[in-house]
Amino acid sequence: MTPRKPAPGVARDKRISGEGLQRLERQLKAGNISKSVLEQWVRRYGDAAQKLIDKHRPADNNRGR
Repeated sequence: MTPRKPAPGVARDKRISGEGLQRLERQLKAGNISKSVLEQWVRRYGDAAQKLIDKHRPADNNRGR
């Protein structure tokens, strides 16, 4: 059996794309994400990420981001 090379992480152009936002949506559907991680998503993806977060976590909208 030949040793398998580890695959690199997600490339930047894939992260900053619709695919990255799909990953965020899957994480939001899966459960609890810390506020600091959500802030990282918003810094990276801006308004598009904030809209997804607001859609999945409406109770957090008035808590200050």
